Formats: sequence, structure tokens, C-alpha cells
Amino acid sequence: MIATTAANAADVGIPACDDFLAKYEACVSGKIPAAQQPAFKAQLDQLRASWAAAAQNPSARPSLEAACKQTADQMKASMTPYGCSF
Repeated sequence: MIATTAANAADVGIPACDDFLAKYEACVSGKIPAAQQPAFKAQLDQLRASWAAAAQNPSARPSLEAACKQTADQMKASMTPYGCSF
């Protein structure tokens, strides 16, 4: 949990990305069975790291918000069975 909390302090800086990451993390922590959480948390950390890196590139920033929204839409369907909504 400490690593995740530290990662939260380093938000992506793109509202759509940060919003999705917060909702996804809440879903994983609150609704995913404990045995499955490590895989979901690894995916969360990977998304956060790749988006944060992309946000550092001025030419990538404009398309990043759309990419985050698209990922949120895709993840919504796969997380619905767990009772999550974004």
C-alpha cells in the first residue's frame, strides 16, 4: 500500500487520467477479491507510470487525455462484473 500511496502523490497531471486512476484504484482495493488484487494493482501501476512518462512529453500531452478516456471506457466493461463503475 505504501508504494501505491507514493504513486498517488505523483499524479499524471491530466484530469481524465488522474480521475480514472483514482476510480480504478478504489475499485481494485474495495471490490476485487484479495487474491486477484496484485495483478490489478500491477496493471494500475503500469498505467500510471506510462501515462506519467507521456505527460512529460509536451507533444504527447494533447492526445493523452483522449487515451485515458478510451482506456477508462475499455476498462469499464471488464470491471463491471466486480461491481465497479467509472
